[in-house]
Amino acid sequence: MVAASRPTRWWERDTTPGLVLIAATIGSFLLLNAPAGETLHLTLESQIAGLSVGVGHGAHPVTPHLLINDGLMVIFFLYVGLELKRETIEGPLKNPREAALPIVGAIGGMAAPAVIYLSIAGHNPAYASGWAIPAATDIAFAVGVMSLLGPRVPAGLRLFLLALAIIDDLGAIVIIALFYSKHLVGWGLGGATLTFVIMLMANRAGVKALLPYWILGVVLWAFMIVSGVHATIAGVLTAMTVPMRKADGASPLAAAEHALKPWVQFAIMPIFALANAGVVLHGAGLDTLFHPIALGVAFGLLFGKPVGIAAAAWLASAVLRQRLPGNGLQIAGMAMLAGIGFTMSLFIGSLAFGAGDLATPVRFGVLGGSFASAMLGLLVLWAGCRRPSPRMHPTLGPEEALAEERGVLEDVDHHKAP
Repeated sequence: MVAASRPTRWWERDTTPGLVLIAATIGSFLLLNAPAGETLHLTLESQIAGLSVGVGHGAHPVTPHLLINDGLMVIFFLYVGLELKRETIEGPLKNPREAALPIVGAIGGMAAPAVIYLSIAGHNPAYASGWAIPAATDIAFAVGVMSLLGPRVPAGLRLFLLALAIIDDLGAIVIIALFYSKHLVGWGLGGATLTFVIMLMANRAGVKALLPYWILGVVLWAFMIVSGVHATIAGVLTAMTVPMRKADGASPLAAAEHALKPWVQFAIMPIFALANAGVVLHGAGLDTLFHPIALGVAFGLLFGKPVGIAAAAWLASAVLRQRLPGNGLQIAGMAMLAGIGFTMSLFIGSLAFGAGDLATPVRFGVLGGSFASAMLGLLVLWAGCRRPSPRMHPTLGPEEALAEERGVLEDVDHHKAP
């Protein structure tokens, strides 16, 4: 029998991943602006041993930057995909009526920032491809900032933000697949499709061990790189095939999600931030700070996100006659926190503009808009939360304790559920 509760360890607190990301961002800024900053930049963009991935016009040199963005981030998207599948099968998103509000809110929160960005930067065709940069929400940062208010935040509001951010990530994944995949290669797409079908068949055949899915997931990732579809999509597709439950009631998916969580939060995301979040101040003047891309991204996150989410959620609430999980100030503050784009926004920015000259205004916009959204959202949410609210149990609850010993390579026969 697993204990119902235990003291929360420091690395399990909601605020910890956000603090680690802030430290990584500061570290990236200091490193890039140090005397050896240019060397660091060149190292990140240097080809490794003459290696390339892809074929023909779609071939890219293998660099440390590519390994981080197309390699490590696949694991990040695998983790997001596992979380999304669990929420839609056994979590609050399984009920269409309950899921409607965060779904509609997320759609509004993706559309409004894109409109604002295009109204500011879309007049130049060279900048228009960045329209999706302010459309994403960083789950770790947004939930981490909200948790600073502790039990004052209503449990339903935190769950609403979490659901909205997960749906937002799904939207970003679809956007990446549809708009940021280039030079498609037929045989690569065919190999990826065949591999995915085999993984689905393994799930339907009752294969519950995780190792076969990880092996086939690597094969799927390799085909995705060749195909021209962004490699991170392989992580989401792999997550879709991971089995939810075994005959004894144990969850391979929950075990995998729990095992990946610390690696994603304390290794992959900080490494990504170190490689992508830093801004080189040398030569960056007001023209960079007020660049159309920087302004479009910052205003999209700071104004587009809260306006789009709040307006869409209130409209859906009125149409469905369903109560929102908080009062007006609480909804507004939560929607502002969703304007913390950071990891996903930086990632889409790297897909849209690469690591060239336009990367600097992208980073200015993402960091500025995310920081302002965090501060303003925290202030508004604090004003709307006067009294402590009942604490919500962790999303995985006792499932995390059961998954603790199973890990990412859980097999079929061991650790029967009590």
